[in-house]
Parts: sequence; C-alpha cells; structure tokens
Amino acid sequence: MQSDARPSPEALSNLFSTCPAGETFPIPKESEHEAEIAGLRKIVEKQRALGRQIVVVMGVGFVGAVMAGVVADSVDKATGKPSKFVIGMQRPSPRSFWKIEYINRGIAPVEAEDPEVAPLIRRCVKDKETLVATYTYEVLSLADVVIVDVQCDYQKETLGNVRRGSADIAALEDCLKVIGEKIPPGCMVLIETTVPPGTTQYVAYPIIKKAFKTRGIEAEPLLAHSFERVMPGKNYVSSIRDFWRVCSGVNEESRHKVQTFLSEILNVEKFPLTVLDSPMESETCKVIENSYRATILAFLHEWSVFSERNGVDLLKVIEAIKVRPTHSNIMFPGPGIGGYCLPKDGGLGIWAYQTLLGFEDDIFKITPQAIDINDTRALHVARLVRDALRNMGHIVAACKIAIFGASYREDVGDTRYSGSELLVRKLAEMGADISVHDPYVKHWWEFEKQDTYPAPGHSWSRFFRNQENLKKLVVEKDMKETVRGADAVVFAVRHEHYLGLCADDVVEMTGRPVAVIDAFGILSDADIKRYFELGCEVKGLGRGNVKRIKDQVQSQKDSQCSG
Repeated sequence: MQSDARPSPEALSNLFSTCPAGETFPIPKESEHEAEIAGLRKIVEKQRALGRQIVVVMGVGFVGAVMAGVVADSVDKATGKPSKFVIGMQRPSPRSFWKIEYINRGIAPVEAEDPEVAPLIRRCVKDKETLVATYTYEVLSLADVVIVDVQCDYQKETLGNVRRGSADIAALEDCLKVIGEKIPPGCMVLIETTVPPGTTQYVAYPIIKKAFKTRGIEAEPLLAHSFERVMPGKNYVSSIRDFWRVCSGVNEESRHKVQTFLSEILNVEKFPLTVLDSPMESETCKVIENSYRATILAFLHEWSVFSERNGVDLLKVIEAIKVRPTHSNIMFPGPGIGGYCLPKDGGLGIWAYQTLLGFEDDIFKITPQAIDINDTRALHVARLVRDALRNMGHIVAACKIAIFGASYREDVGDTRYSGSELLVRKLAEMGADISVHDPYVKHWWEFEKQDTYPAPGHSWSRFFRNQENLKKLVVEKDMKETVRGADAVVFAVRHEHYLGLCADDVVEMTGRPVAVIDAFGILSDADIKRYFELGCEVKGLGRGNVKRIKDQVQSQKDSQCSG
C-alpha cells in the first residue's frame, strides 16, 4: 500500500510567507543560512572599508522598518557621506518573512500615508546601497550597534479590566538571548521598543550578561534605551528623525554611546536629546507620557455623557477651553482611544510595579481606570445607534448600519485598537448588517484574520458573540455603495473625506431618511438641523445640543402646519 506523501495544507503554509498583496515567498531552508551569512560578511567587509558603522535593526515592522531607513539615510554631518550601513533582520516566519524580500527589492514593508516612506526605503536600498535585510541571526556577530524593535504587547484577559492582563515580553526575551549569544563585546544594544519600566536593567542586562559569561566575555554589556515617538500619518518619517528623543544607558559608556549614535542619525540640532540617568527613567517616561494622554481622554468621557444628558455641546466647550494656553492640547475623545500605545502602555507600568519590581500593594487607581474607560467607550456609541434607530421605529437586529471610518485616527490607515472595531463587534453581536467605508484602509486585518491576528486567541472577537461572519467584512472604497439602503450612518473617524459631506448628499446616497450618529464631533449645528429637516434622527457623542436643535426644527414644522 502506497502512502500519500503530499504535505498537508498546514504544512505547506509553513513553507511560504504571503505578503498583504498576495505574493508568496518560499521560506529559506536551513541549508541556505550559511550562504546567506557568507554573503553578508563580504558586504560588511566592503562597508567597513568605507568607514561605515554596521547597524542591525531587529524587527522591521511599523517602527523598525522606517527606523532602519532613517539610519541608513543618515550622513556624516562633516563630510555629507553615508556613515552607517544598516541590516534589517526579521525571523523567517510565515507571517513576516515577506518583509525581508520587500526591503531587498527596495519596497517599504509598511503601508503609510507619508509620501516620504517609499522613496526613503528605495533610495537607501537602490541608490545609496546602505540598507539590506536578512533572516539569519548570525548577522548579529557583525554588528557595531543593534537596535531592538521587537514587539512587546500587553495581553488583556477581559474587556474593560486592564488589571486582568499581563505584559507579553517573551518575544523580547527570546530576542535578547540570541543577541547575547551572537554580538561581539563592545556592540551597543539599543532597546527602542516600549517596555515595562525596569526591563532594560532587570531583564535585558541579566540575559546578556549571563550569555557573555557563558561565552567567556568579561566585558560589561553596553545597553541603552531610547523610545520612539512615531506617529502614523503624513509625518511618519519626520516623527522619527525630526523630533525630540529621550535616551539613557545602564552605565556611563552606554549613555555616551547612545547619545553619540542618536546625534549622528537624528535632527538633534533642532530637537535636542534629553539624556536621563537610567533606563528605568527613560522607560517610565514613555509609559507616563502615553498614560497622561490616555487619562485626559478618558476623563472627557464622563463629561461627554454629562453633556449629552444636560443639553451641553462638549465640542463648543472644548473649543472655549482651548483658548487658554495652558489647556490648548485638550481634545475631543471620539469613539475610542486607538493606536498601539495609548490603549495598553499604562498596563506595562502596572505589571512592572508588581512583577518586575516586586511590590505587592496597589498604588495605581487612575491609570487602569483610564484604560478601562477608553477600551469600552465605543460601546456607548453602539447605544447611541440603538437609541437613534428606536426613535425611528427600528431595532438594530433588523437594520443595515454603515460605518464611516475604520482607522483609529483621522487621515491614517492604522486600525490597531480602533474604536470602530469595537463598535462593529458590538453591533454585530446585536444582529446588525454592517458595511464600512474608509479611504485609507485596504484590509481590516482585525476582522479578516481574526483567528490569528494580532495573535491566535487574542482577537477582540473573543469578547462578543456572533462574530464569525465578520471575517468576510470588506472595507469599501465607494461611499455610495457603502451607504446604499442603510438605516443608520455612523461618522466614526474625522477623515477629511467626511468633513465636507452635507446632509442632502448623505440622504441622497442612502435613498431615505436615516439615523445619523456623530461619534467624533464632525457635524455642525447647521448639519444637524438639516438632517432633522430631511426626516433623519441624529445622536452625537457629547452633543447635548442635538435635542435642542431637534425641538427647534419640530417647532418650525408645527408653525408651518398651523399657518
């Protein structure tokens, strides 16, 4: 009897890496690694002859890819010639190996609204020849500097209770172990990842020190920390290169080296470095910075509800407050606080305090509550959708609801932790038929790949029922098609495409009066009035003046009828 030797579909999927565009790349076999590092050694030898420092960037994702480009694009400020040669390193997994192939073709492995990203990568790879990418960890043995951009996440076990969660630093620890086993003494390791306070000194240093001891190396590890302040959008590259940086090192030599390195690649003339005494200070700086922002936005949620119930337009209140210079950065919170940092960074601090640093008391009150409020704010939007439809004699389960905006902030395509995701999931749980429009988002991976993204078992789908069909959710580019036949339209993101939409256009596209929910302060009083005149129902986050406008329109109609 002849056995079937064909590999299973699962086995085949582990042999290839598929990029977002659908192209597949065979994952290198073990036998190919030796030739790969041999080729890199020859390249590095030539680069050293040119007097260039060899920089390895571990992780070429959202931050690492552009950081690699910024370093590779930098020049000696005296001669104007390239002073760094960069090797981006990504492990050869089915999920991410394609990024290596993309970079070596001169293609950015991240989608960005910033027109500088694609030319930056192409220029460094094709023209300046200061950037390549690889999959072999052996490249670490060639490095003068290693920049660590490996993801460090915070896993929440429940929705709306950040205390029931923990920092996931396993991938970072694995990366640090390999670094300790491979790097030469004297190589500086710069951790750029946002990490729990104490990670550089209490996790990274012991791991690398132990590896050095095993290798018979007496030298002290040179470890530094400098977090990024990268912002998605049209200033993506500039937010890395032309922005203030904070840095620190585990000892005097590390501090000096990281200060020198960053001064050579960043625009420190206009944006001077802040050098702190220890990595824990630098790590805490990032966590507090993001927790502060998250807390202010969560604080405004309760005033948003207050405004809705008491006839107050929070949008106007905020604008009135912003004229005071000390409060000029106050902002309308919207349907959720998305992006990769604000929804979880405070959790890293809470976890570090009790786990890494060993304290048993509970000092954190405001920070976790802010995260919990922000995580569930979109559920309030779902209630507004429900109430608006009820006022029109409908129920969510029998309605088509069109969502305008999938990303977490205006004019970007980043969907990580977006308020829109939670809104869609809750409305789906309630039985709605959902359509979504977003001019910047091609694939909403949180839905399309919800069984495996962001990691198996970590999708927000686990917190809701009725989620299976959302894997078929497609982000539409045709606005008319998105809203045709809709019973409700939700303005969820302040994309420029939605700011100029007038009520008449929306009702013409839907083909009938609809429930309109403004979740981000997009509609003016005149817009709201016009929607009511067209027979629509309107609700808005923090827009307590909506009821007043509705009453005015109704009064005018009553006057016309009696006249």
